[in-house]
Order: sequence, then structure tokens, then C-alpha cells
Amino acid sequence: MKILLVEDNLELAQSLAELLRQHAFVVDHVDCGDAADQLLSQSHYDLLLLDLNLPQLSGKALLRRLRERGDSLPVIVLTASDSLDQKVLCLEIGADDYLVKPVEVRELLARMQAIARRQMPGRENLVRCGNLQLDLRTRLFSVAGEELALPPRERSVLEALMLQNGSALPKQRLMDVIYGMDEEASADAVDLYVHRLRKKLQASDTTIMTLRGVGYLLKQKLAGGD
Repeated sequence: MKILLVEDNLELAQSLAELLRQHAFVVDHVDCGDAADQLLSQSHYDLLLLDLNLPQLSGKALLRRLRERGDSLPVIVLTASDSLDQKVLCLEIGADDYLVKPVEVRELLARMQAIARRQMPGRENLVRCGNLQLDLRTRLFSVAGEELALPPRERSVLEALMLQNGSALPKQRLMDVIYGMDEEASADAVDLYVHRLRKKLQASDTTIMTLRGVGYLLKQKLAGGD
């Protein structure tokens, strides 16, 4: 899952970003609303963590712009204000959740999981493709009940493919998912991660297909073949 954190308190932003990275999230950080608006119009993110009191463009103005252009990106507002009126306003203009700083990381992770679950059919904690399973609460994979341990990049690729629910994912989108804005993205590296995942999934009844000119697709193998 790739997250955009918009927070002008550098110390807080660095601390929160590091904690999220320790939980295998890809995190980009900017400290003003204008920079965030530009990134959101150019790149794909799975979640926006948004402070309200930002320079250049306020968090509420950014949220309004996002919704006015039809972007349904999930947004969690992180703010020092516990004003009920402000909370209600943010929810009315399109925020999915509202947390008051200082934020407990366990609660933030639980809220993020709840948002991810709401986007899944049936709103379940478990996402399945054949006997491959992703637990949204722990973000761990298993095959036929046995844990499938993966390094961070491979985990990000497989998570993105599973959350597509049987739809193809373009290679460029995979690159956006696994690389932060300060990292050099590599299409060849994406191919390598997919190759490694295919080997690790050989014991499962799930495979990653390459659809030329389209991208990658995670699907259950046909009986008696791939």
C-alpha cells in the first residue's frame, strides 16, 4: 500500500513515516498542500494522510479539490483540533476518517485496515485467490494455511495484485506502488520481483500471468495446468 503523508511538522512527519515503513508501507511525504495536489494529480496512491493546517493550500481546500475532480482516494485527516464542527465538516466534504493528534499508531493502522476492508467485496479481512490468502489485519500472506514470508518489495507487488480482485495491473502502476518519489523506479526490477513471486507461488494453485501490452494478472490456475 502506498501512502501520501501531508504534514508540515517535519519531526512528526519523519517519525510517522518511519513507523509506517516499518509496517511495510511505501510512504511519500510533502509539507504543503500545493505539492500534495500536484503529486495526487500525477501519481497513484492508496491512501492520503492529511493535516489541515498547511502552508499554501489548506488541508480542507486540498480535500475539496480532490473530491471535485472525482477522485475517490481514501483520506484520513490527522489534526490537532478536536472540534466537533471541524470533524463534521471534513467528513461532509469527503474525508473517510478523522483522527486527533497525537495519533496512536495502533489506532491509525486499525483505521487504515478498516478503510482497506471497506473497499473489498464482502468487506472481509481476508482476501483470497485460490489457496493464496492475504490477511488485511496483519498484511501477511499464506498458502493453504502456511505463512508465505516475503521481502518488502515482493510483498508490495503481491498485495497490489491481490487487491485488484482479478483485474490486470499495468507495470507502471506496479512501479508506482512499490517505489517512493525519492527512489529510482525500475521496470526491470518489477519483472524480477514478479519472476521471484512466480517461483514462490509454484506450490500454490495461484499464478501471475503476463498480459502483453496490458500488465500482470493474479489468477487461480486451471485444473491440470496453469
